Amino acid sequence: MTQRSLLWKVLQAGCRIVTTLMFDLKVYGRDNLPSTGGVLLVANHQSYLDPILVAVHLKRPVSFLAKSELFENRYFGWLIRSLHAFPVRQGEGDVGAVRETIRRVQEGHVLNIYPEGSRSDDGEMAPLMSGIALIVKRAEAPIVPVAIEGAFGAWPRQRKIFRAHPVRIMYGPPLHVNGLKGREIVDLLDKTLRQMIAELRSKR
Repeated sequence: MTQRSLLWKVLQAGCRIVTTLMFDLKVYGRDNLPSTGGVLLVANHQSYLDPILVAVHLKRPVSFLAKSELFENRYFGWLIRSLHAFPVRQGEGDVGAVRETIRRVQEGHVLNIYPEGSRSDDGEMAPLMSGIALIVKRAEAPIVPVAIEGAFGAWPRQRKIFRAHPVRIMYGPPLHVNGLKGREIVDLLDKTLRQMIAELRSKR
């Protein structure tokens, strides 16, 4: 589904209230997201909150990869599937998840991916996994970098539940990667995200 469902709209409205009150969420550059067609949102990964923070102020629904264990609970699995999530087996080179990622983007969906592979241990961005280049090349869609800052403070990996903390999100202009080799794509994404994170930190 490339349009927001009623369930998506209802939950999005509730999440906007929560993220505003608890995280003083500020969002920059939303207009950089194309209004139609497939898009890859490539973001750094600070906490479990990231998918909500990335999507909560967008006018288009967003698909996500979620670790396969989250789908084991029947009811929670139904909920996140209804919100366009699909499973990935972490650490196993899940070819099926990569194919599903590419398929959804080519069908016109917005898809959020975290090329670090897992949440940050300390709030700093880890090196990006090389597999992101393969997805970017095969998807043949706009690549919008998304910087997340403050989500680690709101829900660090060591805590069981989130807490109030300022969060900032920035969507950068689509990146042009035509003609770039795999390593060059990874380096461009890494450099761009780090620059955007630094810019967000300067806005504190």
